[in-house]
Amino acid sequence: MKCIQKKEINFQKGLIPVIVQDSKTSKVLMLGYMNQESYIKSIEEKKVIFYSRSKKRLWKKGEISHNYLLIKDILIDCDQDTLLIKANPTGPICHNGSDTCWKEINKMNFLFHLENIISNRINKKYKNSYIFQLFKKGINKISQKLGEEAVEMIIESKDNDKHFFLNESADLLFHYLILLHKKGISIQEIINILEERHLKNEKKN
Repeated sequence: MKCIQKKEINFQKGLIPVIVQDSKTSKVLMLGYMNQESYIKSIEEKKVIFYSRSKKRLWKKGEISHNYLLIKDILIDCDQDTLLIKANPTGPICHNGSDTCWKEINKMNFLFHLENIISNRINKKYKNSYIFQLFKKGINKISQKLGEEAVEMIIESKDNDKHFFLNESADLLFHYLILLHKKGISIQEIINILEERHLKNEKKN
C-alpha cells in the first residue's frame, strides 16, 4: 500500500475531501472527509476511516455493515488538500445496498446487495420482515431452516424440473446468507477462502 506522509497533506482547514475509487474497476465509489487523526488511523488499519461531520467522530466505513474499503493506494492532488484513495470494497458501499453512492448496482455483485438488505432488515428491526422474524428465533431455528431448504433442493435435483430446482437453490442460498449474518461472517470472507484455494491449486499445476 502506497501512502502520503501526513506532513505532505494540507490539514489547515481541519477536514479535507477524500474521493474513493475502486482499485480494480476505477469506478468512483463515494466521497467522504478526513482529518489528520482519521488519516493516520486509516493508514494503521489499511481501511478507510473518515471523519463524520454528522456524528462528529471518526467513522470507519463498514463498521456496521462490515462492507469495508481496503486501501491499496493513496494519491494527493496538486494543491495537497484532496485525496484520492484507491480501495478494494468488501461489499456494497452505499447504505441503500448499491455499489456506489450514486445508486449504481453491478448485477454481478447482487449477492453483496442482498447481504446488505438482510443486514438492514435485521439492524432496523423491521417487524413485518421474514428475515427479522427468523433472525429473532436464533441460530438453531436459522440452521434448521437452512437444513430444510438443503433437503428440498436435493430432492428437486433428482427430478428434471429446472424451475423448481432453481427456486430451491435460491432459497438455500438466501437462508445461508442469513446464517452467515448471524455468525458475524460476510460472504466476502467465504469468497476469499475460495480464491485462496484456487490460487494454491494454480501454483500446484
